[in-house]
Amino acid sequence: MKTRSDVLVDAAWMDAHLHDPAVQVVEVDVSRRAYDEWHIDGAVFWDVYRDLKDADYRLIGAEATMRLLARSGIGPRSLVVLHGYAPALGFWLMKLYGHDDVRILDCSRDAWRDEGHPVSTQPSEPAAAGYVLPGPDPRLRVGYAAVRDAIGRPGRTLLDVRSWDEYRGERFWPSGGLEPGGKAGHVPSAVHQSIDGLYDERGAFRNPAALRGVFSAVDLDGRDELITYCTIGGRACTAWFVLTYLLGRESVRVYDGSWAEWGRMADAPVEQV
Repeated sequence: MKTRSDVLVDAAWMDAHLHDPAVQVVEVDVSRRAYDEWHIDGAVFWDVYRDLKDADYRLIGAEATMRLLARSGIGPRSLVVLHGYAPALGFWLMKLYGHDDVRILDCSRDAWRDEGHPVSTQPSEPAAAGYVLPGPDPRLRVGYAAVRDAIGRPGRTLLDVRSWDEYRGERFWPSGGLEPGGKAGHVPSAVHQSIDGLYDERGAFRNPAALRGVFSAVDLDGRDELITYCTIGGRACTAWFVLTYLLGRESVRVYDGSWAEWGRMADAPVEQV
């Protein structure tokens, strides 16, 4: 298992490696507006809704992922550093397909700029790379059928890491309103686990003791399989990343379809508080 120092890089390290041809920086967000205003010098942009998900919020497949990596200048030996609004989603996608060296920048965008590190307004256009991906790692991901099977089953714990209002059925994404046919609530037997409080004032991950305190609803020393979900997978991947890499919890998988899928499935059971 990789340690904290293997998966996080600080701003000083990033600054020193910006022009390393083996390193590719990726900003992951739900809109490119912030990227267009300014971004880390040399960073490419991944839009969650356009690049990582399809029109029904489903994760892109292997062929689309290969095209995304190729145009991002990422090859099998690239060291990929992710940051932005949803870096853990990009990290999880890379690990799903077995990429070896993936890291997250351990500070916020604003901290990077405010501390005087290089930024640019010019889109990055790296040389295209070639990448043939292996099959996805089933240890990292679960689908709708597996989540249904996990409801109330001993040895499996469903973790809903959305807001309390979403969990109890007061809100339904997007924008707090119901999509046609959408249902608000949570998966039956799911435990609510807020992930507020993961970061310090610079946007860096807090120390392990503090992170353990955040995950108060989780048996961090147990062996149950944990399945995280949120709305489209971003927060679920963040929880997966922290639990797996920063706290060393084994047997954590992501339901990347999350509520964008479950809440619109006619036969999906839903509970409200």
